Amino acid sequence: MNYLLTWNSYMVNQLEKPKKIKLLYVDDEVNNLTGFKASFRLMYNVLIANNTTEALEHLNNHPDIQVIFCDQRMPDKTGVQFFEEIRSTFPDPIRILITGFTDIETVIDAINIGNIFRYIKKPWSEPDIITAVNEANQFYVANKLMETKNAELQKAYIELDKFAYSVTHDIRGPLLSIMGAIDVAQYMDTIDEVKEMLVLMRESVNNLEGFIQSIHDYHNVQRGALVISELNFNDLVQEQIVTHQLTAKMNHVEFKTDVTQTEVFRGDNMSMKIILNNLLSNAFKYQQKYNEEKLVELSVKVEKGFAIIEVKDNGIGIAGNHIGEIFNMFFRASSQESGSGFGLYNVKDALLKLNGEIKVESALNQGTTFQVKIRNK
Repeated sequence: MNYLLTWNSYMVNQLEKPKKIKLLYVDDEVNNLTGFKASFRLMYNVLIANNTTEALEHLNNHPDIQVIFCDQRMPDKTGVQFFEEIRSTFPDPIRILITGFTDIETVIDAINIGNIFRYIKKPWSEPDIITAVNEANQFYVANKLMETKNAELQKAYIELDKFAYSVTHDIRGPLLSIMGAIDVAQYMDTIDEVKEMLVLMRESVNNLEGFIQSIHDYHNVQRGALVISELNFNDLVQEQIVTHQLTAKMNHVEFKTDVTQTEVFRGDNMSMKIILNNLLSNAFKYQQKYNEEKLVELSVKVEKGFAIIEVKDNGIGIAGNHIGEIFNMFFRASSQESGSGFGLYNVKDALLKLNGEIKVESALNQGTTFQVKIRNK
């Protein structure tokens, strides 16, 4: 099963002409519709509707409509009634009422019930329409920006809440284990029993150290600016060999590496280390305990302006229904080993900053392969 995350796919890499503001004009008088479209078709993208049924069809087919003009007096329903009807289903377009009546009750209803942005008297003039459109579009853009910021803020609040919970849980757990081991050890009589407790305490300290390192990586990715320099992948991989060789030896895992760098590659050293370390840490952590031929392979190939990094293991694998979630903060696809749930999240964020992509292939009880592709800076 393949899962591809391409974070640079949404980046703007070419200039585009500004899009015309899309308007919808609703009026039961054909002459008014024809005149409106003829007057403003060159300035705006104008859609017209002879009744509210046609107007709803346009709204369903064109979710990017920014401004709606609607006549107050129509056979099927009033403009105020139409605006009230679409307030909840189509809240984004800015609503402008056109009325030939100046009674204050109509205006009050339009504001309170239809939630209109403004109203224009009939017969309208071109300057009035242009002014109204400009003001409405500014309001529309401001609302959209606010929606985006609110969504980002809500996401930040959710992540902060998860972060606070995870920090307290994952730091407190190892500390409680250490305290428990100390309480038990003080009543032991033999050195062998004490040594057994020390082994358990060391495992708890290692878990705590790993979690703190994950938080440190998270901070580096989130707050640190990219520092672009020439990267030697032989040196980077050698650092990873030193970092993981003890784990490989203690858990009887064969660790193979291969580096082919045929050209100069420029990138961010810290981000690259975070990517390599977290992918390798997972590969070592999620091995099959009773497999006598445990294996982790790291290969790096630098050519044609790209660095292709592949980390492969023959471990427990990832269930297909979890593939799409493994890059979420605090997500853990397996309970076999304790973990912070930060690792792959940090990889994803590092790749986001580098405009890189990652591909995952995995099968349960067969292993997992991560392939990362990063463009030369």
